Amino acid sequence: MGIKVFVDGQEGTTGLQIHELLARRDDVEVLRIPPELRKDNAERARLLNTADVAFLCLPDMAARESVALVNNANTCVIDASTAHRTDPGWVFGLPELAPDQRDRLRRTKRISNPGCHSTAFILLVRPLVDAGLIDADARLAATSITGYSGGGRKMIESYRREPPPHHLAAPRPYGLGLAHKHVPEMSVQSGLRTRPIFMPIVANFYKGLAVSVPLHLSAMRKPIDPRQLHDSLAQRYAGERFVKVMPFGDASVLDEGYFDVQACNDTNRCEIFVFASGDQAILMSRLDNLGKGASGAAVQSMNVHLGLDEGLGLIA
Repeated sequence: MGIKVFVDGQEGTTGLQIHELLARRDDVEVLRIPPELRKDNAERARLLNTADVAFLCLPDMAARESVALVNNANTCVIDASTAHRTDPGWVFGLPELAPDQRDRLRRTKRISNPGCHSTAFILLVRPLVDAGLIDADARLAATSITGYSGGGRKMIESYRREPPPHHLAAPRPYGLGLAHKHVPEMSVQSGLRTRPIFMPIVANFYKGLAVSVPLHLSAMRKPIDPRQLHDSLAQRYAGERFVKVMPFGDASVLDEGYFDVQACNDTNRCEIFVFASGDQAILMSRLDNLGKGASGAAVQSMNVHLGLDEGLGLIA
């Protein structure tokens, strides 16, 4: 018998992408709710409790309501909202987070799927905090540029209007109230005690994301050579299928000096870079915000939880 999977919120961007990934597999039976019953709690509860794995692709409040409908000990809930990402009762769905993270994912029935910006940030910072190269009290700043699909259906429709609105032609910084919803998990899951300053930017392309974290090495608590940063990241992710540390400061990864934000699109891969000059360094990572940043990460966590090949149905 196949693995029974239900996607609550199957019409949203992440839900549709999860369906697309699962459609490649013959070991999964996808349970679907008729459109007219999408808000019927009795039918939703029946499907949630029938499923081996339930993905929640819903706003935070609706996700909490769905969790409350699960009344059995067998259904593994993977929540793509921000509702549980810093909840100690849930396991953060990033297998590469720490050496014991896969064991934790296998044992739990409650997995919080990471956000796209935070995945890219945490994969850069957490290994360096663990290694003592970045102090847990460090005051970091990060910038992320992302395609408009990360804003969901309403933003996608606004960018695809014809004729295209003039104000959407240029990149648009946002989150300028310094309270972006990913910041709490960026801090907690990276091991930082101080919230990073985070500025995301949405631009006129569909998908792809890159996070950059600048570092003044001379201002850090102990002297650090930028190659130490690279070597520490390379050691941490050695053997990982979906996280690749690129050669140190390698200009060949740039297009005439320019960084390609979309180079990991249509994969579940995150690529990590260290660029440096003198006592200054820039950590960078890129991923597909709908892949490793959303639906791909959710399916990867499902595979780990079920003890399957971690890359089943995913493209590295």
